[in-house]
Amino acid sequence: MFRFYRKIKFLFLGLAGFIAILASFSFSSEDSYYDLPLKIDQPLFEKYTSELNTAVTSLDKVSNEYKFGKITTDSLQKTLANTRISYKKIEFLLAFHFPEYVKEHINGAPLLFIERGTRPVVLEPEGLQVLDELIFSEEAEAEKVKIASLAKKLAANYGMLYESLQKKIPSGNLQLEAMRLQLVRIFTLGITSFDTPGSLNALPEATSSMEGMLDFLNQNQAKKAEINDCQKLFREAIEVLKKSDSFENFDRLSFLKMYIDPIYKKLGAIQAATNPEFLQHMTSWNPKSTSIFSNDFLNPYFFTDLKKEEDSEELKALGKQLFYDPIISGDQKMSCATCHDPKKAFTDGNARSFSNLQGKTVLRNAPTLLNAVYADRFFYDLRAFTLEQQAEHVIFNTSEFNTAYTEILKKLNQNADYTKKFKKLFKNKEITRDKFSKALASYVLSLNSFNSPFDKFVRNETSEITQEVKNGFNLFMGKANCGTCHFAPTFSGLVPPFYSENESEILGVLANPKEAISKIDLDKGRYANQILSEKAPIYEHSFKTSTTRNVGLTAPYFHNGEYQTLEEVIEFYNKGGGEGMGLSVYNQTLSPDPLNLTEKEKKELIAFMKSLNDLSVIE
Repeated sequence: MFRFYRKIKFLFLGLAGFIAILASFSFSSEDSYYDLPLKIDQPLFEKYTSELNTAVTSLDKVSNEYKFGKITTDSLQKTLANTRISYKKIEFLLAFHFPEYVKEHINGAPLLFIERGTRPVVLEPEGLQVLDELIFSEEAEAEKVKIASLAKKLAANYGMLYESLQKKIPSGNLQLEAMRLQLVRIFTLGITSFDTPGSLNALPEATSSMEGMLDFLNQNQAKKAEINDCQKLFREAIEVLKKSDSFENFDRLSFLKMYIDPIYKKLGAIQAATNPEFLQHMTSWNPKSTSIFSNDFLNPYFFTDLKKEEDSEELKALGKQLFYDPIISGDQKMSCATCHDPKKAFTDGNARSFSNLQGKTVLRNAPTLLNAVYADRFFYDLRAFTLEQQAEHVIFNTSEFNTAYTEILKKLNQNADYTKKFKKLFKNKEITRDKFSKALASYVLSLNSFNSPFDKFVRNETSEITQEVKNGFNLFMGKANCGTCHFAPTFSGLVPPFYSENESEILGVLANPKEAISKIDLDKGRYANQILSEKAPIYEHSFKTSTTRNVGLTAPYFHNGEYQTLEEVIEFYNKGGGEGMGLSVYNQTLSPDPLNLTEKEKKELIAFMKSLNDLSVIE
C-alpha cells in the first residue's frame, strides 16, 4: 500500500476561509502601492493562470485514461511533469496571495494531517506533491483509481480559484515580496526535493519558477539599474540550472551565493522604496533582511507575547538574572541554567535532565535554547504554544521547579534588588506575572545564533571554508535529504517560506542504539501532549524537528538522548530510521529507503554541521 513519507500538517483554512479571502482581496485607490513600479502585469498573470488551468484539466483527462489502462505510466508522468512546470511559472504569486488554499489543495506536502476541532479528524493530503510521489512510485499501477481521483480534485480546486481570479486579479505592488519569498521557497523546498518527493524534478521546476519571475520583471517599464541587475542574474541562474547534469551533483552552495542571495538582496533594495509592513503581522519573515542567512532574516518577536517596542537591554539583563537565579524554583536549588548551561550551548550534556529529586531524571533530553524562540510550538511534544507558556510548564512541573507564579512573585516582591529593577523598568513597584514573563522572554529570545563560520561565509564576511564543509552542505540539502526536514536557515522544522509553523517527525528512534536487538523508544511524543485535538494515531512517537545549528556542541541527541555521537545519528538516518531497520513504525514520516552514504560523505556531513557551531554565544 502506498505510504506518505513527509510531515504532518494542520488544516488551517477551509473553503469558507478561501472564499472570504477572495472576497476581501483588494487594495483601495489610495493605497501607496499604486504609485510605485512593478505592479502585477495582468495580461501575463492571465496567460499563466490560464495555461495552468489547461494543464490541470489535461492531467485530469490523462489520469482517467490511465485508470482504464489506455496510456502508459511514462505518459502520465510526462503530463504531470508538464502540469507542475506550468504551476511553477505562477507559483510565486498564487502561493503568496492564497498560501493556505494552495498548501491545502494545490501543492501541499504528501502527508496526513488533522482538521482542527474538539476531536482530531485525520485527513489525507491532495494536490501536485501528492500526485508527484504517487505517480513516480512503484505503486502507481496499483493506485490508478486514487491517482484519477486526486487529479479530478486538483482540477476542481484549481478551477474554482481560476474562476475567481477571472473576476478579481491580485493588484498592488506586492510581487517583489512574492518573488523574494519564492527565492526562499526554491532554495529551501525546491532544490532540496521536498517539493518533488517522487520525480526529483527539482532543477527543471526551479528553472521554470525563475523563468516565470523573470517574465514578470521583463514587463516592468521602469528602467532602473537594480532591475536590470536582477534580470541579468535571473538569466544567468536559469542557464546554470539548465546546464546542471544531475540532482545529486548540483552545487547548491554556489547557487545560493551567486544567485539566490544576490537576487534576494537586490529585489529587497527595490522593495525598500515601498512600505514592507504588509506581511509583518502575518509571518515571521523580515522583508528588510538582505540575506537568507542574515541575523535578522526572521523576527523573533513574532513568536512571543513580548513586543519589540517593549524590549530593551535593561529588560534582557533582568531576564538573564532571573534565568540564573534558583530563587524561582520551589526548593531554590534549580535555575533555568541547571538544564540549559551556556557552557554547553544551553543544554546540560545529559541523556535526560536531572529532576529536583535525587537520582531521578525528567522524561526527555534538554534541547538547546539557542534559536529556541524561532518556533510556533515548544518542547519535543509541541505541548506549549508560546515561549512564555514553555516557561510555565517548567514552573509547574513537579519534577522540575515544582512551584507556582504566586510563590515566585511573593519571593521576588520581597527581594529589594528585584523590586528596584522591576520598578525602574515598569514604573511600578509590584512585580507581576506578566512583567516576570516579559523579562525572562527577553533574555531567551536574545539567544540568537546566526554567526557561525558557515553563516559568515554565505554572507561574504569570510572568504573561505573547507571543501569538506561545502560538500557536506550540498549533501545536507541534496542526496542526504536532511534539508527536507531541517529547513534552512534555522535548520529546524520551522517551515519556509513563511516560517510560522513547526513540523514534527516520526523517525522510529531506538530505545538504545547499542543493543543487539533493536527496539523502538516507547515515548508517545506528540500523541501524549495532553492536547485533545492532537490525540490521533498519526502523532504517535512524533517529535519536534530540532535544529542542527550548534549540533556539534549539544550531544547527546534525539528526545531520549540515547545517541551519543553525530556518527550514530547519521548512521540511523542512513539506514532509513526504525522502519528502514526492519521495525514496525506506524506512519513513519522519514523515508525508510537507505541513503547509501559513503564513509567520505558521512564525514562531510558532520563537517558541515560542525561549521554551524557558533562559539560567540557560548558564555
